[in-house]
Amino acid sequence: MHQRPIGTATRGTTNPNRLRRMDRWIAATHGPALRRSDSPVAVDLGYGAAPWTPVELLSRLRTAEPRTAVVGVEIDPDRVAAAKPYEREGLTFRHGGFEIPVPGRPDLIRAANVLRQYDEEEVGAVWQRLCARLAPGGLLVEGTCDEIGRRHVWVALGPEGPRTVTFATRLGSLDRPSDLAERLPKALIHRNVPGEPVHAFLRDLDRAWASASPYASLGARQRWIAAVRAVSADWPLTDDVRRWRQGELTVRWSALRPGRLH
Repeated sequence: MHQRPIGTATRGTTNPNRLRRMDRWIAATHGPALRRSDSPVAVDLGYGAAPWTPVELLSRLRTAEPRTAVVGVEIDPDRVAAAKPYEREGLTFRHGGFEIPVPGRPDLIRAANVLRQYDEEEVGAVWQRLCARLAPGGLLVEGTCDEIGRRHVWVALGPEGPRTVTFATRLGSLDRPSDLAERLPKALIHRNVPGEPVHAFLRDLDRAWASASPYASLGARQRWIAAVRAVSADWPLTDDVRRWRQGELTVRWSALRPGRLH
């Protein structure tokens, strides 16, 4: 008897290349863990009405580890049926939800634009369920992006829980860093208010961006690097200029955890 999938269907909207920033970050930061795995498996959870994101995830992760296999998991059986013609070596599609219907423990679960429809108080239990399915050294990446992939924010979690929050943007489209607030994941989006650490962080980043305006003549990338370097004096960033050049920055979850300033 098959277990009923856990969760509810997403709207399913997706576009090619929507998750490219997230994919590239995963390949760069989690590639060593994939290479250490005997049989690396990544799950794209809730990929939507079209299978573009698991197809792209496979190609990008294989630049880091060519043995990687990707399983696209969808709670809507019609979406799974529509994706089946895209199956090939290393890429399969399965009907399921938060229970993650794959054998063994995956090395990566990517859940993009899945939890936006859930209540904030439901997020912790979903994180725990998904993290419990990870292999030792595995990674859960849960977050949100806009429709064409210009702005992303995601949380990276290990089996022990949340580790970091990454902000990523196409710098040419950025007016101020707090523009990314509209893409905060569900665990943080309602916390962007005075007295909460994520609000203080975005405030400080906006101030650093404004102070770095003289660098604008050298391009948005140099201005971003200068702003991020400035906030690194007061906030625990986990990356360096190699990632900042991509329009990213990653900060420890412990610094942005809701309620920390209360």
